[in-house]
Amino acid sequence: MILKIILSTIFYFLFSPVVVASNSHHLFEDYLLSLQQQSINSGVAPVTAERHISQIKIFKKANLNSNSQHTLETFIPHAIPEITVSTARAMLQQHEVLLNKLSQRYQIQPRFLIALWGVNSRFGEQSGRFPTLSVLASLAFKGENESFYVDEFIAALKLIEQKNIPIAALRSSSSGAMGQMQMMPSQLLQYSVDGDQDGKIDIWDSTEDAFASTANMLHQQGWQFDATWGRQVKATMMLDPNLLGLSSTHTFPQWQAYGVRRFNGDNLPSRSDMNVSLIAPDGSKGRFYLVYNNFRLLHQFTPSFHDTLALTYLSEKIKQ
Repeated sequence: MILKIILSTIFYFLFSPVVVASNSHHLFEDYLLSLQQQSINSGVAPVTAERHISQIKIFKKANLNSNSQHTLETFIPHAIPEITVSTARAMLQQHEVLLNKLSQRYQIQPRFLIALWGVNSRFGEQSGRFPTLSVLASLAFKGENESFYVDEFIAALKLIEQKNIPIAALRSSSSGAMGQMQMMPSQLLQYSVDGDQDGKIDIWDSTEDAFASTANMLHQQGWQFDATWGRQVKATMMLDPNLLGLSSTHTFPQWQAYGVRRFNGDNLPSRSDMNVSLIAPDGSKGRFYLVYNNFRLLHQFTPSFHDTLALTYLSEKIKQ
């Protein structure tokens, strides 16, 4: 009896993983057929969908960036060390002519483009090394935020068709973001610009294309050139948790009435023409920030408030 139990246990551990892996593989293959049909229904040519989907393999490293477990007090110095600040300032000078040209055309302050570049790809060094289609298909297959990744997958196929980007060039992070500024396929499809005017879109190896595409995107989404991103503030009384977050917006006088003050304790601006949000990424005992429209636009490039605030911190250090 004991021998039988031991043999059964050995059999289970030897063969069960194979069965699970095999089932997972077949399920993914079936899922790809569904993606293929959805792509065709969305306007991708059948020949394009069939050719490229047949080359996709499940990508086990595909993952969503998780929020930092650190508080802002420790996260920001870790994410933006002094070497990043000094490099950003040097890059601002190195690309001054290009950045000024883009600033005039798209009304984007150069420091924000440099900050995005530094945080998203370490100034172009990490522009993506994984096959984008496999990453997006795998993320969609996982089921978390499936419709988003299905749409991005279809957009990536349309990049091949409409923007003539070779599939070999479509490289992303493990979350599907691509290029030196880490744009998603749908963003690139809608806002890409041939910045260096060489007849092709290349946000991986062309800094001009990466900068111009990002600047065009922010401009068209409503970037405010005469405004900044926000400010750190303090709460002088307990706040209703429902007031926190980007979905809640109020004017400065309304936040003043809720007990929010400048970080030094002074009154908030009296202007009532801006609707701004209050965030507290570390909870009620951590830092508070009033953030503006520009912050919302920057936040689409990053997975968490911690990352976006590290980005805005770098933008502030660049101009000092």
